[in-house]
Amino acid sequence: MNPPDAWPRITSRATSRISPWVTLMAREVEFAPGTESQTYHSIETFDYVVVLAMTPDGRVPLVRQYRPAVEAFTLEFPAGIIDPGEHAAGTAVRELLEETGFPSRTVQLLGVNKTDAGRLSNRVHSFFIETEARKPDFVPEAGVETLMVSPSELLDMIVSGRFDAQTDLGTLLLAAMQGHFNLKG
Repeated sequence: MNPPDAWPRITSRATSRISPWVTLMAREVEFAPGTESQTYHSIETFDYVVVLAMTPDGRVPLVRQYRPAVEAFTLEFPAGIIDPGEHAAGTAVRELLEETGFPSRTVQLLGVNKTDAGRLSNRVHSFFIETEARKPDFVPEAGVETLMVSPSELLDMIVSGRFDAQTDLGTLLLAAMQGHFNLKG
């Protein structure tokens, strides 16, 4: 936060609770002394995790599900909202297991980043997880399908535009930069 005599400065805030998961925030922002303030809106929502996982046989589990916001099926890494009182690593382990049936062997935090600083207040916690073998009795969540792909298949999906969520691509880049994933396939 800026000191009270610094610009730009927030002159007022108003919130509107849209649902248990979303709050609309309106901020009045004064950019310089004596200028008229301007209204900026943003969405407050929960932080969440994104998990790039690698199975013992070197494959990457992806999740296919219908996303009403884009009115389409998407392919994504396992992900989910961090519940109040839950640690991000615990959420990553839980979401990976719930969505794919893979228990975690090693859990590496890759980074915590803004999702869209112009419109959203939340952050994404990116993880790389090496898994154990899939639980034999795994039953996927309703509406969620797990696909298993090789690293080269994943890269082909990115090039073709079939795998295109920016938070997932950012997670993949962090994993590659830290030596967990080879971007050359």
